[in-house]
Amino acid sequence: MLITINKAVDSSLELRSKKALIQNFIAGINDVDDVLLEWKEFVAKKKEEELAAIIAEEKLKDEETRKFIEYSFRDGVMKTTGTDIDKIMPPMSRFGGGREKKKESIIQRLIAFFERFFGIG
Repeated sequence: MLITINKAVDSSLELRSKKALIQNFIAGINDVDDVLLEWKEFVAKKKEEELAAIIAEEKLKDEETRKFIEYSFRDGVMKTTGTDIDKIMPPMSRFGGGREKKKESIIQRLIAFFERFFGIG
């Protein structure tokens, strides 16, 4: 069964970014009554853990970041243009180029997070 799952994940471009998540779930699952419920709970827990880590490590504004992510999942796309990213960023000087590097780092992490969890929970 595990071989079949791995082949299906490897052959799907959409599932490749979710491979580690799927493998962690399979490794941790035991004899359960409702696998779908366990999967949803697992995904919700991992999603919260990873989002909290991104917020803490990047020093993002908690409430604004959570709203931004919620709207991204609702709309099915993460908007990286405009002022949405600026609203969640910590206060920084606009001089010296540090802000743009930080913004790009945040965008990359949030896109990876979005791709990992979009459509699976």
